[in-house]
Amino acid sequence: MPARLHSAEAGFADDFDALLARPREAQADVAGETARIVADIRENGDRALLRYTARLDGFEAESVAALRVPADEIEAARADCAPALIGALEAAEERIAAFHARQMPEPLSYIDAAGVRLGARWTPLDAAGIYVPGGTAAYPSSVLMNAVPARIAGVERIAMAVPAPGGEVAPLVLAAASIAGVGEIWRIGGAQAVAALAWGTGTIRPVDKIAGPGNAWVAEAKRQVFGKVGIDLIAGPSEILVVADAGNDPAWIAADLLSQAEHDTLAQAILIADDARFADAVVEAAENHLATLPRADIARASWEDRGAVIVVRSLDEAPALIDRIAPEHLELAVDEPDDLAERVRHAGAIFLGRHTPEAIGDYVAGPNHILPTAGSARFASGLGVLDFMKRTSLVGCDEASFSAIAPTAVSLARAEGLDAHALSLTIRTNAPTEG
Repeated sequence: MPARLHSAEAGFADDFDALLARPREAQADVAGETARIVADIRENGDRALLRYTARLDGFEAESVAALRVPADEIEAARADCAPALIGALEAAEERIAAFHARQMPEPLSYIDAAGVRLGARWTPLDAAGIYVPGGTAAYPSSVLMNAVPARIAGVERIAMAVPAPGGEVAPLVLAAASIAGVGEIWRIGGAQAVAALAWGTGTIRPVDKIAGPGNAWVAEAKRQVFGKVGIDLIAGPSEILVVADAGNDPAWIAADLLSQAEHDTLAQAILIADDARFADAVVEAAENHLATLPRADIARASWEDRGAVIVVRSLDEAPALIDRIAPEHLELAVDEPDDLAERVRHAGAIFLGRHTPEAIGDYVAGPNHILPTAGSARFASGLGVLDFMKRTSLVGCDEASFSAIAPTAVSLARAEGLDAHALSLTIRTNAPTEG
């Protein structure tokens, strides 16, 4: 059974702290092995990548070039998919693109009171690598969520890596790549894929930034290559926090909780409710759903080992608890969700009202479903267009505006003991130099 907490009970604060402190990452120490893989790819390029692909994915390719999915295979996969599914992907892509297009930043340009011209411009990255998870399930939606913001940002080269056991990639994943405008697809996964995108291999050219979720090895590899390339975030197991009152159908809320539990045994689903009997009904409804769900073994392990039901005296207590958790996904299934949402500071995405399950955001709502996990919503945001762009500042002085502000800079340079800095300024103003 999931953990049960009640805010009115003695020891609640300690129990809540213990819930937050429970480790949710894979217990195996992957840092050392990941470092060896990353170093091997960096030093041995194509040869190392072929070895890892054969050993870990069971795909023996004659060359790295053979790991690239050819254009005709991409289009054949799209043609093989059911028209209704292609239509669904196209509809989702349209909504995702429409939302992300509104994120495009405006350039900044103005002249301040001293006459200095100031501004900033935004330019896209030259190349982005997107990682799409594979293995236990195929995620065409993740292709769209990764690739569409990069395309809208104006990234010229988008290279996609996807695990391909036996060399096979799910046709719907290839179809999604085609719809999103991705033409460079590599049948590589794991830490070796991240390293290949970061350092290049000889055949695969390096990228400037890597985005997309993956398993513990992928997350660790992204951590280790950061600095050589940019990364979006370190994504951990999925999580959902549902705040619900007794006006909901318990079966709906139970389904919402299990929608994230079925991702991974390390995923976490938490319910906050202000009615103990309603909370009990949700737990019972979850049991009923688990009797029929195809991924019930995964969902049950997540729900029973990582899940929690928190009963509060009033939903006024919820915002403080939410901010402590800083969940990836937050559902507010209450009568006035906007009022409650205004009091929440830390959440990756907020789903407002009884008819907005988190799953709608995974596919077609529009905002990105690649979101900060493990409490990182305290300082991080979901993937977006700006992740594939960079800002460059612009400064322009004429003689008069330079003369107006240079003395301040000279004073600060001398205070820091940086005499060449001061000289670079005074030499233009005929001001006396020191020393």
